[in-house]
Amino acid sequence: MSHVHSIPVPVHPEPCATIASLPHPRLRPYVVGYGVFRSGSGAAVRHRVLPMNLATMIVDFAGPSRVITGPRSDPVVHEQTAWGDGVSVGLTPAGVAALLGVPMREVAGGTFGLADILGHREAELAERLGQAPDRPTWFALLDDFLTARLAGDAQPDGLTTHAWRRLQQSANRLRISAVADELGVSRRTLELRFQRQIGLSPGTVARIARFQRALHMLTRSAGLPQTAIDCGYADQPHFNREVRAMSGLTPTELCAFFQDQGARPRLASRHESHR
Repeated sequence: MSHVHSIPVPVHPEPCATIASLPHPRLRPYVVGYGVFRSGSGAAVRHRVLPMNLATMIVDFAGPSRVITGPRSDPVVHEQTAWGDGVSVGLTPAGVAALLGVPMREVAGGTFGLADILGHREAELAERLGQAPDRPTWFALLDDFLTARLAGDAQPDGLTTHAWRRLQQSANRLRISAVADELGVSRRTLELRFQRQIGLSPGTVARIARFQRALHMLTRSAGLPQTAIDCGYADQPHFNREVRAMSGLTPTELCAFFQDQGARPRLASRHESHR
């Protein structure tokens, strides 16, 4: 499923240009995708970070907004969410643990300086990416950098990872108890595992996944009524309330943004593989 990480707060006449790519197959349990982004002018633009179930590394070439945003269930706009020209990396719960060395719960709901996690490697990565001549080179550099950070015995947590992916990939509403039954555990056990490793409850992960599916449909010019039905909302008012609560915008405002401004997500809706 595609992921919409953030959208510019001010609407500019020149849309943000983005290109996305899949990581090397070895990294795919840990990395959902890469995105190259550039604002119309290349200057930093404040962004509204939307609810999502991934942690995202933002490497702005010019700085100072080189950050990691954690998974979250509400939108946020502040001084750290301004960037204009760089790359993004979407990390799964297993990816946060294996590549950043912390459980996802420690970054959930927050925005952190990339240097606080990567140390001196943050500036080195930004410099190498900034000097790369083209996007295939950017993606290859990211593959090499992230692969080097993988511990030799790093393995995703099977139970939690499976449940998290099931909730992400479900085409419609999926009962948490049904996922727990698939795994042979109680719902309470599953909830405790999610809180300990991800920092969000299974119900919240499912809610965010449904919201992200709706955003994906809106980027593809789907109508509001059809989006509400296909994404499993009870009715149009329910859809409207959820979108406003999770984005701070109405569905109509989001539609206008995606369709009229030609905006695209930080982790774009179509992955372009160079493999």
